[in-house]
Amino acid sequence: MRFLVDECAGPAVARWLRTQGYEVFSVYDEARGAEDDVLIAKAYAEDWILITADKDFGAKVYRERHPHRGVVLLRLEDERAVNKIGVLRQLLERYAAELANQFVVVTESQVRFARTSR
Repeated sequence: MRFLVDECAGPAVARWLRTQGYEVFSVYDEARGAEDDVLIAKAYAEDWILITADKDFGAKVYRERHPHRGVVLLRLEDERAVNKIGVLRQLLERYAAELANQFVVVTESQVRFARTSR
C-alpha cells in the first residue's frame, strides 16, 4: 500500500508507516504548504491513499466530487503523534485490505466507511 501523509497528520506518522514497510509520500517533508486540490489530485493520479486530519478533504470528495484512491480522515481528540500512530496501527491491522477507494473516518473508538457516490 502507498500512503500520502498530509502535513497535518505529521512527519512521525509518515516515518512510522515507512518502518512498517509502506511506501510513503510525506507532505511535511516533500511538499510543505501544498494546496489541498494539488494533494488530492496527486494522490489520485499516483495511486496514493491520503491520510489527513483536514476536514476540508470531505468537501473535496463529497461536494466538489474530486476522485480519490482512498482517504483516511483522522478525527481524534488526542492529536499527539503517539495516538495517531496507535489509531492507524489498529486501523491497518483490521481494515488494511478495505481502505483502497474508500473514504474512512477514524476516531479513537470508531471506524466509519463513508458512502461515496461515483
